[in-house]
Amino acid sequence: MKPIIFITQKLPEKAVSGLQESFEVRMWEDEEMPAPREELLRQAKEAHALWTMLSDKIDKEVFENAPNLKIVSNLAVGFNNIDLHAAHEHHVMVTNTPEVLTESTADLTFALLLATARRIVEASDSVRSGDWKSWTPMGMAGRNVGGATLGIIGMGRIGEAVARRAQGFGMEVLYHNRTRRSFEDVKYAALDELLGKSDFVVLLTPLTEETRGMIGARELSLMKETACLINVARGGIVDETALYEALKSGGIWGAGLDVFEQEPVPLDHPLLTLPNVTVLPHIGSATVQTRLAMMDMNAKAIKACLEGGKVENRLC
Repeated sequence: MKPIIFITQKLPEKAVSGLQESFEVRMWEDEEMPAPREELLRQAKEAHALWTMLSDKIDKEVFENAPNLKIVSNLAVGFNNIDLHAAHEHHVMVTNTPEVLTESTADLTFALLLATARRIVEASDSVRSGDWKSWTPMGMAGRNVGGATLGIIGMGRIGEAVARRAQGFGMEVLYHNRTRRSFEDVKYAALDELLGKSDFVVLLTPLTEETRGMIGARELSLMKETACLINVARGGIVDETALYEALKSGGIWGAGLDVFEQEPVPLDHPLLTLPNVTVLPHIGSATVQTRLAMMDMNAKAIKACLEGGKVENRLC
């Protein structure tokens, strides 16, 4: 009997074809939605490998009901959806897809920064809706990016890539990180200092118990009234109620959000009512090339694990 791989959402055929000869590949056939919880648990009972999405909650219950499970391979660099402690207790490997998405996520980060600063989505909507009646002196006036100060919170590979892009715009770049690092033309700043000096604050830190809620009312109050907050990390890093109040009251000028604490974000979420918020549906790494490369990393990790080879990108 071939080992069983369960894929929790439909992937392109080319991403899974290399596994089908040696393994029994079962895949949830919905492109828009991941497998429901009950289906995930049912498949986990027999699966030797789970190929999961960031939207899948792989918790203690999953591991306790998966006696054959050898590996969980997550289609993301983040892994806050997986209980690593439970995985370790049940001797299950967990892998992710680091590095390969660095440049595409940095591109999206800077695109979101530009779109927020120059009110790109709002301006485009005004054309499509017929609200654009005439050129006006201050119509859709935004904020300068060139020469501004960028503060990066979380200076990993993506942060470095964003800093390189910012330097091309002549920006002064500050960073805050758990550990100091050595960079040319990029300066370390304490968190409060970075918040107070930056025209754009970009969040790129992982979501951990230490970073959950790290940007709240106090931190937002330290930012300039002309500043923008850009979050392409995880929604839970920001207190969304505090962010709404800061944006509504003019405490900060704007925000660009690719992530939310609850995803998909509810349509009645207060942040969606504000014109100075640019929102995206968690597409940081969403280029064809990057997503296929991520899938290739998942497939190789699963194949190596089930065939007794060396498994790359292990988290546990």
